[in-house]
Amino acid sequence: MTTILVTGAAGFIGFHLSRRLLSLGYQVIGADNINEYYDVRLKRERLRILKNHPQFTFYLVDLTNRENLNHLFAENSVDVVVNLAAQAGVRYSLEDPHSYVQSNLVGFMNVLEACRHYEVKHLIYASSSSVYGANQNLPYSTKDCVDFPINIYAATKKANELMAHSYSHLYQLPTTGLRFFTVYGPWGRPDMAYYTFTKSIIEGKPIKVFNYGDMERDFTYIDDIIEGITRLLELPPEPQPLLVDKMSSSGAPYKIYNIGNNKPVKLIEFIQVLESLIGQKAIIESLPMQPGDMRVTYAEIDDLQADTGFYPATPIEEGLSRFVKWYKEWNKEWNKTD
Repeated sequence: MTTILVTGAAGFIGFHLSRRLLSLGYQVIGADNINEYYDVRLKRERLRILKNHPQFTFYLVDLTNRENLNHLFAENSVDVVVNLAAQAGVRYSLEDPHSYVQSNLVGFMNVLEACRHYEVKHLIYASSSSVYGANQNLPYSTKDCVDFPINIYAATKKANELMAHSYSHLYQLPTTGLRFFTVYGPWGRPDMAYYTFTKSIIEGKPIKVFNYGDMERDFTYIDDIIEGITRLLELPPEPQPLLVDKMSSSGAPYKIYNIGNNKPVKLIEFIQVLESLIGQKAIIESLPMQPGDMRVTYAEIDDLQADTGFYPATPIEEGLSRFVKWYKEWNKEWNKTD
């Protein structure tokens, strides 16, 4: 039986991935530090659901603690690692950049070292569409230059890709980086726009719309993200011919994929869908562009589709409908305990 370590298992994507892997019969080890970046009740409830499965084991561990992380690897025979643990959020990176260095750089280095020494067969790790930064080419392609990040979060994710490549080259560690594009859905992060918009519309409070609404995002439903990751689990990259004109052909067992919906949605249209689902009009507070924000994100996913057959299948109306339904149930349940 394949054993998969999912770091950030109490997080949004980590929770959904762990649940899918358990349903497929994998042995899943979850690791998380349960930090307080957002309401820990949500994280603990995700964990409670996962712990009900007999093939799930949980470790309370911070990736920056090398000793504890190595102890986890020493106690378990880990075949595949999916590293989703990170300090998330673009805007928070302007407030507390040091937390991003610790979690996203130091923590990731410890994961790479553990994968190397404990002979992990495949490391999949979360990168971000934010790495495209000041790039003007649309749709974003993995062949595009990503040398101009516009916030420290994006810089740490670009650094992760470089760090992974060095380990793939030096130690033949197969690594796959996934550039996620605006993931949304039930059990999502409360700091994300779709979550805060829903909450504010329901409560009759204003929503902050930056760049005066002139924004587009490649919103990607969580089930589509999980499907893409699952298809890549047992497809570790193999050493490639040395073709310097292609990022994925450096000779190392290394690959980068975009994983997005391949269909940007205007922010105003997104809000209109929410209004229709909730049955209330949004009170919009139009504001200028925030530092570090990107006006448009748009994923080209040709290589992911070619290698896995993956193509996103959830329209925004359906995905948001599922989220709003979950949000109302969650909010009702937790209001009882407040």
